[in-house]
Amino acid sequence: MSGRSPAHATEVERLALRQLTRSSRRGEADRARAILQTLDGQRADAIASVLGAHVSTVREWRGLYARGGVEALRHRPASGGRPGAVGRQALAHARTILAEDTEHDRQWTLPRLCLEIERRGGVPVSPGWLSMLLRKRDTAGGGRAIRSSVARTPKPSHAAVSA
Repeated sequence: MSGRSPAHATEVERLALRQLTRSSRRGEADRARAILQTLDGQRADAIASVLGAHVSTVREWRGLYARGGVEALRHRPASGGRPGAVGRQALAHARTILAEDTEHDRQWTLPRLCLEIERRGGVPVSPGWLSMLLRKRDTAGGGRAIRSSVARTPKPSHAAVSA
């Protein structure tokens, strides 16, 4: 079904939208531009083309505005909720492994820790994700894992490459 969006705005709301178009956050600015163009009678596909967004994204922004006004278009930080079940399981295994190593003689690297977690519990986890899980404030033993020697290997200089 095509047609005009039923969006409307008062002068105060239009002013707030124009101010939001100058946001340093591109997402906020694009959402505000999309709504202003909608209020000027432009179609979602034309707006999407101008902003480099998908037409369904423009329609989603229109819905946000319809339900919550200008405030709904503003950036909201991620909730930072708890890790998923796999993450909790991997973190529990990592805590156990690190707690068992009281002498710190194994010098755990993230890749080695990931392999040991998978060996013990069958939970595949990437070094990057495990690093994020271990850096949480409440993680006992977080920071005891060290980066692998591969990560510490210096890159060759340009002079050495061209020689």
